[in-house]
Amino acid sequence: MLTASDIANKYISFFQKRGHQKISNFPLVLANDPTTLFTSSGMQPLVPYLLGQEHPSGKRLVNVQDCFRAQDIDEVGDNRHTTFFRMLGNWSLGDYFKDKQLPWIWEFLTSELNLDPNRLYVTVFKGNEHIPKDTESIQMWKELFNAKNIEAKEGERIFTYGAEKNWWSRAGTPEKMPVGEPGGPDSEIFYEFTNVRHDPKFGETCHVNCDCGHFIEICNSVFMQYIKKEGGDFAELPQKNVDFGGGLERLLLALEDTPDVFTTSLLAPVISAIEKETQSSYAHHPKEMRIITDHFISATFIARSSVTPSNKEQGYILRRLIRRALDNFYELGGKDISPVLQTIITQYADTNESLSENSERIKNTILEEAEKYERTKVEAKRFLQTKYPSTNEGQAITADDAFVLFSTHGLSPAQIKSLGYSFNEEEFTEKMKAHQEISRAGAGQKFRGGLADHSDKTIMGHTATHLLHQALRDVLGNQVHQTGSNITSERIRFDFNYDTKLTDEQIQGVEKIVNQKIAENLPVRYEMTTSEAADTLGAIGLFKDTYGDKVKIYFIGNYSVEYCGGPHVDFTGVLKSFKIQKQENLGHGQKRIYAKVAMIQ
Repeated sequence: MLTASDIANKYISFFQKRGHQKISNFPLVLANDPTTLFTSSGMQPLVPYLLGQEHPSGKRLVNVQDCFRAQDIDEVGDNRHTTFFRMLGNWSLGDYFKDKQLPWIWEFLTSELNLDPNRLYVTVFKGNEHIPKDTESIQMWKELFNAKNIEAKEGERIFTYGAEKNWWSRAGTPEKMPVGEPGGPDSEIFYEFTNVRHDPKFGETCHVNCDCGHFIEICNSVFMQYIKKEGGDFAELPQKNVDFGGGLERLLLALEDTPDVFTTSLLAPVISAIEKETQSSYAHHPKEMRIITDHFISATFIARSSVTPSNKEQGYILRRLIRRALDNFYELGGKDISPVLQTIITQYADTNESLSENSERIKNTILEEAEKYERTKVEAKRFLQTKYPSTNEGQAITADDAFVLFSTHGLSPAQIKSLGYSFNEEEFTEKMKAHQEISRAGAGQKFRGGLADHSDKTIMGHTATHLLHQALRDVLGNQVHQTGSNITSERIRFDFNYDTKLTDEQIQGVEKIVNQKIAENLPVRYEMTTSEAADTLGAIGLFKDTYGDKVKIYFIGNYSVEYCGGPHVDFTGVLKSFKIQKQENLGHGQKRIYAKVAMIQ
């Protein structure tokens, strides 16, 4: 029987033989991309190339991408939803289209993985008033099924759905797309689990998109074919792209013909470790054990990305995952989570070598949060007891105090209730909505590449981060490297690894170097080259091993050489001056600097 690793290797090899260049697995937390907290699909980091930018590795690409979807946290507990998963992806950037993609993925599923074609069903776009029905895909699927001696009729083997199911664009369905936005129909493939009976609570009759679990989507081919015009009409794109995504865990589900992803060969050992530590059985506590398994797997991969639990952004999601997993683990009587974490690392080590290399740091991050969680619960009770001295079971507290526990102590509503308190949930929800609106307003101003926008002042700040990066290495040593940044027209935020607080002398030394390079009015230029040549030149940069064979590097005179996509100023003299405003300790050997540049008017 093929393992998850075998499936991934077969997939990469299959498409490499068909002219695809393998690109690296992008980081789960994309450096310098504040538009999103996590990489949620293999397509996400490739959007600029799908929109027309030339990719250094060519027009045919393939990879296996680690993905995390925070929106699925509350869905975890059934037999198929997970927040962390691996996505098989292949792309055509203006090269081949439906005529190659559909036969290739069909061949991979039925010949390479030997899935029974009688258990496969497909969906296509049924069209609307502006965009025609995808009859091309329908005809191709009929021919592919017929070649396997399977009659593929519409409504029986091939199903058509509207834009809410079989359309992709960044903005969503066609009516939500702005003028100039590209998008297109997609074609999904579903696997039928004959041992799962339809549950009437999901509808009177079953269909391929039913949520009862009888059918599960295993992969999807997106055909970026159209661009929106004025008046709501659509025209065909001059460059048509293919974007394929296939869930590795779901393919394993189909291959092993089990409707429960947590009983596959990949996750069953983790469930067994939980059963051993809790002295409970999966049969009697499936939901709790699924949450524990999924959340600790996601926490493991997020912690590997050097994220630490906190009350903000990725750190908040990591904290939420760990604490929700712990709640369920403790509820089942568990004491020590270390064996569970080690089993996760072992299970994924064959496809993610860095897990083993960073296993102690990963485990310490999660175990430290477990200890902090216990202290937090004690502190939360102490806080409430000062305000509500005669605490009884179910003691009512104000929504304001509940929100303080949420925002300051990181306790969820369920965790607050578990401490023995109740509150007005409608008022709490209103406070949450207001909090989320503020957060969304700030996220809406962010831009890819760590830049809030592409204004002149923000681009100045971007160039300054390259000078700052090298100056920090000059002063503190070459072990220092950037771990993130966010740049607006008002300030630079730069994260890097360093164990101790910078002294005044060190800060002054960094400032002096940056301002000296500004005064020298150094030219800024870029080159497209190979990763080997870039390394020979001493290029530095975030996750440089994920850039692929051909890379873009920026030179600032002979002083700085760095992997980067741009944009930058032409000469450093435009910056005029540079000033570090303050530094912060992010914990776990991570520091943050805030700085400002002044621009020549």
